[in-house]
Amino acid sequence: MVETGFLCNFATNSTTMKRFILFTLAAVLCQLAMMAQPQAEFKEVAYDFGTIKESKGPVKHTFEFKNTGDKPLIIVDAVASCGCTRPSFTAKPIKPGKKGKVEVTFNPRGRAGTFRKTIKVKTNCADKVSTLTITGTIIPISKEK
Repeated sequence: MVETGFLCNFATNSTTMKRFILFTLAAVLCQLAMMAQPQAEFKEVAYDFGTIKESKGPVKHTFEFKNTGDKPLIIVDAVASCGCTRPSFTAKPIKPGKKGKVEVTFNPRGRAGTFRKTIKVKTNCADKVSTLTITGTIIPISKEK
């Protein structure tokens, strides 16, 4: 009975009811605003060049992604773990449902053996940073036939 009295009193107090409704509405709007985010969905996050010859020079691979969110996605920067790896990326905002790309160029000159390089892609997504990886094995010029 105490509970019923509380609810009746709560419902009849218009100021309290207005505050409750406004607070609830504000909480719902905040949740909706947080859900409205861009989202980069990469087709792949790792690529293996396999065996490459040092004498052939730089090799490239393009990582494609789609903005599966509901706000424009912006790539702020892409940073490679080594100077031998150069990323370039879509500079314009990627609209929801549209695709973008990060192209990675790797120079094998003077780097015989296996390699593993990472590229950190900084975005305006909730995750903020996506990590891409390239790997492979380089045959040095001295051992090429």
